[in-house]
Amino acid sequence: QVDVVESGGGLVQAGDSSRLSCSASSPLFIEYTLGWFRQAPGKEREFVAFIRYSGTKGFADSVKGRFDISRDDSKKTAYLQMNDVKAEDTAVYFCAIETAMVGSRPTVASDYDYWGQGIQVTVSS
Repeated sequence: QVDVVESGGGLVQAGDSSRLSCSASSPLFIEYTLGWFRQAPGKEREFVAFIRYSGTKGFADSVKGRFDISRDDSKKTAYLQMNDVKAEDTAVYFCAIETAMVGSRPTVASDYDYWGQGIQVTVSS
């Protein structure tokens, strides 16, 4: 069992930046792929970004060029840097962990084994 905890979020002004953090309890953190998903009211959960242990990253088209994902394995923490946020970025953001690499691009929720509780990000215009 891996405990995943998100932090950050809250209310952000459109055009501003915000950073989410994701901490996990496993000593094997360095081997895992970390992913971020989000779910807006009335919508399905959607992929946002992932980062492999190698540093390989992937992004949804909707956030490419505005969001970045990074990791600090010494702190067992991953980050989602959100820049130039828009109203449509408003959602509950979830951090997820893939313990065994399934495919080349883990962009679906079923690729991930452990999830955080989610954290609200609200963008005001």
